[in-house]
Amino acid sequence: MSLPLVVFLVLGTLQLFLMLQARVLAQYAAFRATRAGSVAHGECERMTHAAILSLLPSFHSFIGVSTPRIGGEHGGGAGAPERLARAFAQRRENRYQAGLDGVHTGSIVWINRSLAGGGVDSPQDREFDEPGHLRRLEVRLIYWYPMRIPFANWVMSRMFLAQMGIQDYTAANPLMMAERQANWGPGEFSNPYELAADVRTELSTRVGRREYVFPIETSFTMRMLTPVKARHFATMDCPR
Repeated sequence: MSLPLVVFLVLGTLQLFLMLQARVLAQYAAFRATRAGSVAHGECERMTHAAILSLLPSFHSFIGVSTPRIGGEHGGGAGAPERLARAFAQRRENRYQAGLDGVHTGSIVWINRSLAGGGVDSPQDREFDEPGHLRRLEVRLIYWYPMRIPFANWVMSRMFLAQMGIQDYTAANPLMMAERQANWGPGEFSNPYELAADVRTELSTRVGRREYVFPIETSFTMRMLTPVKARHFATMDCPR
């Protein structure tokens, strides 16, 4: 009767440590995305690519096992930079690849931007070099972290949905077999995690497809180091 709980404690602990690593990398990805936008006139593609490159180690082992070459060299025909480039090329469109990334197929990151100091009235920020002129790029990044530890990903997803008030769970309790049904809802957990409506909808949709993810939200702000170009800000949300 206690076996399911013991298994969940082991697998759940492993999953939580991986999520903590993903949280650290997500904060770094927010910095890299903001930095890329700051030096590239706010271009979304560069920002998204910088974020994906920063997050790759948290969901894909791109280095793998190195095979020794004759003469003592390693890499199996390709070093770490080449392998990273290949792994990134398969995800440069901001999409998980089914098979390579388990069952996951949706967006890797969502990036929302804002410009502190106002928008851009002309094709380019003509006052960029004026004394006292300050324009900051503020980035909010959501990393759709893929949970891939069996059993733990399903149980934790159900708990997250209940805690966030997205979906109650009243079916069989996987942690306590003595109880016929669980009663997981917002009242069962303290401090519900508030999410925007579009994030809540996306999370519910992915879990419904059995793509167990957790939205890790981070943000970063940096002064623009290049003039803002209006063509990069037709919308404040980068393509998803």
